Amino acid sequence: MRGAAIRAGWNVVRLTNWRVPEDTVATAIYGETMFAEVIAAQLSITLLDAPDDWLPNLPKPLLQRQIQISTLGEARRHADPVFVKPADGRKGFAGAVYRNEIGLPSPQACPDDTLVFMAEPVEWRSEFRCFVKDGAVLTMSPYLRNGEPVRAENGSWPAAPSEVTAVQAFIEKLAAEVPVPPSIVIDVGLIEGRGWAIVEAKV
Repeated sequence: MRGAAIRAGWNVVRLTNWRVPEDTVATAIYGETMFAEVIAAQLSITLLDAPDDWLPNLPKPLLQRQIQISTLGEARRHADPVFVKPADGRKGFAGAVYRNEIGLPSPQACPDDTLVFMAEPVEWRSEFRCFVKDGAVLTMSPYLRNGEPVRAENGSWPAAPSEVTAVQAFIEKLAAEVPVPPSIVIDVGLIEGRGWAIVEAKV
């Protein structure tokens, strides 16, 4: 991202800690959610994001799986395998498939009322990150295939033209059916045996 911004003529500041140098002026922030929130507060910038319940409230054809917003306490009591991740996008614990609370953080680390997404486990064949503005994809790149990074030896992130077309069409379908923030990052993936689906939205 830094290299692309420089090639586009942007003035880029790469921070090595969580404090912004004085007199820094920024129009965009790139980084993990909590880091971006801390930096945005120092710069008096409001980050655009989808509401916490945006993902589970999407129409089922856009999700291709069961997903709901719940609590970590409920996830700890779930006997069947279920995908669990923090609902606010922070890295309180890794999004993964859990069962009978094995591997989930302790109540002391994350209380029972912590909001989480609980989703039906599915097999993702490919996953793309899309930078979306006003409902249109500005740029995209695959990042995983069958759970493995897509990056080639030459540093590129190759995708077939048919994949690019399918992802763009899916984002257009999403924007036509539900409210989408004016600027947002949306991950789209291909689920084995089901089709294209929204993975998640990111700050």
